[in-house]
Amino acid sequence: MEWSYSLDNINRVAKDFWKNAEDSKVFAFHGPMGAGKTTFIHALCEMKEVKDVVGSPTFSIINEYEYDCAGTKKVIFHIDLFRLKDEEEVRQTGVEDCLFSNYICLVEWPERAPAIFPENTIHVFIELVDDKTRRLRIANN
Repeated sequence: MEWSYSLDNINRVAKDFWKNAEDSKVFAFHGPMGAGKTTFIHALCEMKEVKDVVGSPTFSIINEYEYDCAGTKKVIFHIDLFRLKDEEEVRQTGVEDCLFSNYICLVEWPERAPAIFPENTIHVFIELVDDKTRRLRIANN
């Protein structure tokens, strides 16, 4: 699945993303610095009607957001592995507990520890097309 988007239509793409995600829980976001990973994750959280402030977890490593799904409180974990140096350090932060929690996990910089991800992880690739446009592609693998 692939989309091109700008800030003008990012929410529509986020809505389509969730429709195509079905029951998937773990999403690994790949892309260069400044590609808009956090911005797209913010739009994904908006579509889930998250009430918490959605921001980059670069320093906290893991942010936890709550949303309501058919009267049940659910959780989204927003994880940023950028500052972590290796798989062992990632494991020490408790990221694996989130990945296997059966809650939605949106992970930036998964390249830092590729071996910790469940095999059914959805990989999301964000590329810069120009200063206003991004291309997003999702893949199971």
